[in-house]
Amino acid sequence: MTEQALKPDSKHSNRRTLQACALLVVSMLGLAYAAVPLYSLFCKMTGFGGTPLIATRAPDSVGTRAFSVQFDSNVAKGLPWRFAPEQPRMDVRAGETVTVIYKITNLSDRETAGMATYNVQPDIMAPYFNKLQCFCFNEMVLKPHETVEVPVVFFIDPAAAQDRDVERVAMISLSYTFFPAKRSEKSVVQAKDAVAGSASKL
Repeated sequence: MTEQALKPDSKHSNRRTLQACALLVVSMLGLAYAAVPLYSLFCKMTGFGGTPLIATRAPDSVGTRAFSVQFDSNVAKGLPWRFAPEQPRMDVRAGETVTVIYKITNLSDRETAGMATYNVQPDIMAPYFNKLQCFCFNEMVLKPHETVEVPVVFFIDPAAAQDRDVERVAMISLSYTFFPAKRSEKSVVQAKDAVAGSASKL
């Protein structure tokens, strides 16, 4: 009688265990998918790992300290694009808002999509390197042999001039790398509109 009485409880316990395991698996998958965007957000907010900060407004003043900013552009294997800035380097004063234009060309006979990541070196300058506009982390779709121009608007926080740890920093490298991306409904027209909008403000 005791053995028969325990069987229903045992089945119920096994069912609860399976449900708990299934919930754990789903939770782990959710955390795995969320890890990348959360890490990206953390880097953008803190400048961790050489990731420039995202700003919403330009500084009110321009300092006297100047930095030489080098623009590095790369295309990963598998993406038939040519990607380069209009100028490889410029001198930028702290607090000065600057726009640099990049030109991207699809060298293939088919429509292709790419997405860019970015990084600032040396890492110590990342918290002071602020972007107001950027094409990074947005999927771009180019038609066969299509060429577009996209802007990056940035400034170096004037507070950098007060940081003794960056006194010896004279050159900053802003590096972009385009990787192949899956096709989507998003169009590079958004990037063209951004260029037009930037041009109207200049």
